[in-house]
Order: sequence, then structure tokens, then C-alpha cells
Amino acid sequence: MHPTPFLSDLLVFLIAAVIVVPLVRQLRSSPVLGYLAAGMLVGPHGLGLVADEATIATIGEFGVVFMLFMIGLELSLQRLWVMRRLVFGLGLAQVAVTSCLIGAVALALGLTPGAALVVGGALALSSTAFVLQLLSERGEQMTRHGRNAFAILLFQDLAVLPLLVVIPLLAGGEGATLRTLGETAIVASSVLAGIILAGRFLLQPLFRVVAATGSSELFAIATLTLVLGAGWVTQHAGMSMTLGAFMAGLLVAETAYRHQIEADIRPFRGILLGLFFMSVGGSMDLPLIAARWPELLALLAGLLALKTAVIFVLAKAFRLSTGDATRLGFALAQGGEFAFVALTLAATLGVLAGATTQALMAVVALSLLLTPGLNAAGTSLAARIRPSRSAAATTLAEEGAQFARHVVIAGYGRVGRTIARLCELEDVPWLALDTDHRRVDDARARGLPVFFGDSTRAEVLNAAGAGRAGALVLTLNSPIAASRALAAIRSHWRQLPVVARAHDATHALELRRLGATATVAEAAESSLQLGSLTLTSAGNDPGRVRQRVGTMREEAAAIIAGVAEAGDPAQRRRRPEDRTLDRAPS
Repeated sequence: MHPTPFLSDLLVFLIAAVIVVPLVRQLRSSPVLGYLAAGMLVGPHGLGLVADEATIATIGEFGVVFMLFMIGLELSLQRLWVMRRLVFGLGLAQVAVTSCLIGAVALALGLTPGAALVVGGALALSSTAFVLQLLSERGEQMTRHGRNAFAILLFQDLAVLPLLVVIPLLAGGEGATLRTLGETAIVASSVLAGIILAGRFLLQPLFRVVAATGSSELFAIATLTLVLGAGWVTQHAGMSMTLGAFMAGLLVAETAYRHQIEADIRPFRGILLGLFFMSVGGSMDLPLIAARWPELLALLAGLLALKTAVIFVLAKAFRLSTGDATRLGFALAQGGEFAFVALTLAATLGVLAGATTQALMAVVALSLLLTPGLNAAGTSLAARIRPSRSAAATTLAEEGAQFARHVVIAGYGRVGRTIARLCELEDVPWLALDTDHRRVDDARARGLPVFFGDSTRAEVLNAAGAGRAGALVLTLNSPIAASRALAAIRSHWRQLPVVARAHDATHALELRRLGATATVAEAAESSLQLGSLTLTSAGNDPGRVRQRVGTMREEAAAIIAGVAEAGDPAQRRRRPEDRTLDRAPS
């Protein structure tokens, strides 16, 4: 049996990735650059180990399909609604203004209107993968800067959908009639409407049946079938597979199985996305790039300068501070991974010339290479800019409106900072209140969502979004302040889960009577942990010690819960599972 050419090419790609990507990671750069470099190395314009461009395109297409599915999966209607001002305000303005300006430059350089439209839309997008990775590495996902960047990236992800629809329509040429475009749009709308209806009524029952089997393999197979099936439907309707995958992701995002599906698909997505970037690198015409390098550097400088300036001006128009606007402009100046998708699709359909596509993809790749340096430069420059008083004065009400299902931390001391760190590790949005201005100023200087405010006042809690919060934790040092804060919370938000830090059993009992969902008696918990460590250090069986400490916790919790119920009829209506969270001494 003769070896299959496709399998041989795929094997070459994988070996190149295993060799090159770890080297790039050693340089503290993104693996995306490693995949691009590996593709250029083994591609037809490099060593020529993979010479079949059709194979390269096939490998890349599957990577794009799963990338678009994950983008759709990460979108959430609730998240869009909560962040609507920045997403549909700043995000929409950035995409629209940048697309128009880049498109106008493309027209001036001699491109056709259709090609200019594609170039403007593709280069207006930034790199979701790069920027989110940098935010994660720096622990800035929940900072003010991180949320602003995420809002713009979120709208850019939404802008992928119309761009995917427009590019095939433009393939009809400049002479395509309005009637032809209208008929195509009607067919596309009908197919997408059918996918949405099928997803609404069939998706949840389908995954319910699959989940009932208890087979993780079957769950993964069902997900793969959904992604590729939706792509097959849109492709046969004259659109791209990526559009169907994107729609499938949006529909799955609204089901109860979203997180399980995301976990199952992530390994496939990572591998195929890496192969996509390698296919992009393999398709880049290195001799052409070498011959046109002065022109490419000029285009690169123009792209970075234009996007930085546009984002900065728009951010200031949306009342962001000068420092935040500066960081945002530098962080999102690069081209995005989806530019490779749009430009490749446009070249395949004849909307863009091959030489133009190669040049633009080289510019995007170079901009990705400069992203870490640009981000560091923006951060350094922003640190030298003193925030204005007006920008800081309205942050609690404005930023609090952007949160939903978040954790409100009342008190940003030692305990509060620990809880905030745990929330960040679990990607749970949080917002903290504190009355120590030095503590607040220090946190605000680092871009953290910490605000000066008295947690005992209902209007402050309301501005912090307590009515939309997933939970509230009281970590206040003063027992009197904690009791007042809890009374204010329960007078307005009866159903909000509240976990309270108590100083001792008496304080824990008082907080339970006031309506705390769960309490942690600090002195008692410390005593139990010290006792546990003492017994284990003295040679006692660790398992038996843990069991004894657990029994003491449960007995103490039961006593406090029983006393609280006897003294307050409202407590008798609380769920049994709420009571098991209490911690107090025996």
C-alpha cells in the first residue's frame, strides 16, 4: 500500500510544530507565531516539504471551522447585554470607523470597491487569541483595561458574521446585479433561520439524550457532528463552512451543556487551529515578501498608527481616561487571526488578487509579532499619565453597570484580596468596595475594580450591581459594620447569596439571624486548623484527625443553625444546603 500524500503532508506539519513551537515559547512569544514560522519553514516557499497548496488549504479550513465555533460558543447574550454600552458603542464605532478609513486607503491605492470593503473589514479586527492570552498572563482579565479590551474584541467577533456573508456575495464581481445579491441574501437568511430554529428546538433535547448515556466519547462525537454538520449545510447553500460553525457555537452557548461542550472540543480546537496557522505560514510567498519589504514595512507602520489613533480617540469619546485609552490603542493595534481567514477566502473566490493577499497577510503576521512589545509600550506610557478626577469620580456607577453574575467583595483587605485572586483564577468577575482610600488608590492604579464605598449603605451596594450579582461576601473587620451591611443587603435583596466572615460563634449567630447564607467564624476556623496540624505533627492518623475536625465543624454549624432558627422564623425557611456551609467552634 502506497502512503497517502495528505497523511504525509499532515505528518510533516505536526513534526515541524513539535520542533518550532517550543523554541518560540522559550522566547516568551505566542505559539501562534511558532505555528506561522513552522508553516513557512516546511511550505512550498520554504523547504518545500509540503508542496501541495490544496492540502494546505484543506488543513487550514478545518482549523478555521473550529475557531469560529469557539468564538460563537464564548459569546453570551447576557454578557452582551450587560456590556452593551461598550460592546455596541465603543466596539461598533471602532470596527465601523477603522473599516471605513482602511477601505478608503485601499481604494486610493487602486483596489476595487469590493476588495477595499474586504480589506477594511479584515484589518479592522484585532487578535482575540493574542490579546486575551496577554491579559491572562498578566492577570488583567478583570481589570478596567481588560474589560474594555474584551468589549471591543467581543464586537469584533460579532462582526465576523456579516463579513462571512458579504465575501461570497462579492465574488459575483462588480457587475453582479442587485437582484442576484438580493436572491442570495434571501437564501442565506432562510438557511440561517432554519439553523436557528433547529437549534432552538432540537439542540437541547439532543444533548439531553446524549448526556443520559453517560458516555463522554459520544458527547464529543455529537459536538463534532454538530460543528461539521452546520458547516456542511451552509457550504451547500452557497456560503462558507465557517459561518455554519459560528452559528452552531452561538446556539450551543445558550444551552446548559455549553461548558461541557467547550471542554470536550478544546483539544480538537487547539490542534486544528495550530494547523490552520501553519497552513497560513505555508501559503505565504516568501520571495514576494522579500522583494516588497519596504512597501510592507510602510503598510505595517500605517496599520498600527491608524488603529492606535482611532481606538484612542474613540475611547476618549466614551469617557475612558487618557491612560486607559492609550493602553487600549496600543493593545489592539495589531491585525487579527480572522484577517487570515477573510483574506484567504477572498483570494479563493477571486475578490482579492493573490499578490495583494500575500502582502496583507505578511503585514498581519508582522503586526502579531510586535503585539507583546506594543502592549508593553502602551502600559509603560499609560503609567506616566495621571488619571483625571472626572474619570475616577464616576467609575463605580458606570463600571458597576457592566457587571452581572459577579461577586461583590465588601472589604478589600487581606481576606478580600485572597477571594479576588480566587475569582480571577476561576474567571469569575468581581468588584470590591473598601473605605481605606490608600488601599483603593493602590488597587485602582493597577486597574483593578476596587472602589471607595461604604458597604453598609444600600445605594453604594446598588451602584456595585448587588441586584445582578451572583454572590456577595462580607469580609469587614468590624462586627458592627458587617451586621449593618447585612441588614442593608437583606432589606433590598432577599435572594442574594451572602457569605459573611464572622469573628466568633456569637457573631456568626448574629449574622445568621440577619440573613447570611453562610458564615465562617474566623477564630474558630483558625483554632480547628491549628488543632488539626498539631495532632498530625504529633503522629496521629491524618485521616482520623480530618474526620474529627469535620465532625466538630458540623456539630457547631448545627448548633448555630438551630439557635438561629429558633430565634428567627425567617431562618426556618432557608434551604438545608445553605446551613451546611456554616463554620463555627464546638
